[in-house]
Amino acid sequence: MTLQLLEILQSKQALRRRLTVLPIAEKLRLLDELRERSQTIGISRAQRHAAVERPAIPPTFVDAVR
Repeated sequence: MTLQLLEILQSKQALRRRLTVLPIAEKLRLLDELRERSQTIGISRAQRHAAVERPAIPPTFVDAVR
């Protein structure tokens, strides 16, 4: 196992130990923060996606008949 992967795994274990001892109210507060962050990221992605200029689709024969 590489040293970097070992450090990541140790960090995860340490975080899990810290979260284990937190009261449930604090865990719920952290969950709310993560949910807000996730929603913010989703909104940001949607705005960037909408802001991308898309090439105009040339009219087709079906469009011309309508």
